[in-house]
Amino acid sequence: MTNAELIAQDPGWIIALKGVIIFAVCVVLTIMAVWGERRIVARMQMRLGPNRVGKFGLLQGLVDGVKLALKEDLIPKAADRIVFVIAPIISVTACFMSFAVIPLSGEVNFFGHKTAMQLTDLPVGVLYVLAIASVGVYGIVLAGWSSGSTYPLLGGLRSSAQVISYEVAMGLSLVAVFIYSGSMSTSEIVEAQNQWWYAVILFPSFVIYAISMVGETNRAPFDLAEAEGELVGGFHTEYSSLKFALFFLAEYVNIIAVSALATTLFLGGYHALPGLGFTEQWLGGWFTVVWFFAKVLLFFFIFVWLRGTLPRLRYDQFMQFGWKVLIPVSLAWILVVSTLRVMSQQGSSRFAIMSFTFAVVLIYFIVTTFMEKSKKQLQEAAIVKDSAAPNFPVPEIPNSKDRAEQLNG
Repeated sequence: MTNAELIAQDPGWIIALKGVIIFAVCVVLTIMAVWGERRIVARMQMRLGPNRVGKFGLLQGLVDGVKLALKEDLIPKAADRIVFVIAPIISVTACFMSFAVIPLSGEVNFFGHKTAMQLTDLPVGVLYVLAIASVGVYGIVLAGWSSGSTYPLLGGLRSSAQVISYEVAMGLSLVAVFIYSGSMSTSEIVEAQNQWWYAVILFPSFVIYAISMVGETNRAPFDLAEAEGELVGGFHTEYSSLKFALFFLAEYVNIIAVSALATTLFLGGYHALPGLGFTEQWLGGWFTVVWFFAKVLLFFFIFVWLRGTLPRLRYDQFMQFGWKVLIPVSLAWILVVSTLRVMSQQGSSRFAIMSFTFAVVLIYFIVTTFMEKSKKQLQEAAIVKDSAAPNFPVPEIPNSKDRAEQLNG
């Protein structure tokens, strides 16, 4: 039976219990993610990291949460109190809602019932996730606006422009997945990757999505909505106590959510690595959950790796990269994938498909070389123009001794 058929038979108490379990798993993963990120970055910077609270510092994330909860809750006098309180709730709620359509496992025995660790299976599940991610940005924008301060407002505006830009590229990167799988259902996309993962077949889409999800989550090197050197703390500058903790929780749950979606769409979801399919039957099917979260943690490690390695981009470079590089490449790749898919379905020979692919690659290299040559010529022309600028005579600046004599004389 498919996941959709199994989920349709779930009684209400199983649905409620699965929702509680998924919520608890996200919270625990957030606590462990805080500890893991601090330990990994510390190792990259040749430091120890948290190691005092609990064994190996494992309770550091929990202690940080308790510390935030016990801090004084301040609301600025100029703030819109209602919106100021609602904004972090919107952000954290949207992040948790994304997990409703993510299949965490295949068929398992759940308290005597055959089901799958997935709350629901919508025919347009991926579009649901993208829509929820779009709603999440309202929490950041409203937080910046309602604070009644300049820097949070600038951070909120930056975040809205950033998310809109990179959501376009992210949505376009998923079109190729829809074309090859023939569905927008998350469970059907996972089943369509039984033989080959889409990270291999649709590698350009995978790369574009991986870049876009870093920009979507406001993480380094794309954390321009909360750039400390420019905006103090960004959109959450005026927040403290539990409301700040909610933004903190939303950031890490959002990282886990986009990593889970990448796992589902490009890395075969809960399926085992090629050649290890027999492990999916271990523990009555529950071992597929282990495979799923192992892939999610791999993406999380890449997030941390980027943060500890790359410097923050300038805002103009960041927006230019999204609109002038990612989106045009996504559109061109969709045309290529659509053509290859039609040729494959119409029974075209392998030679014809390979010839078309070779022609596309050749055209890409020719266009890239031409653009680089044109760019170099423009730079050389600009240098020549600057060197040929007229040299106007400038009077000499008197030295200090002459200036003193003029003043005394």
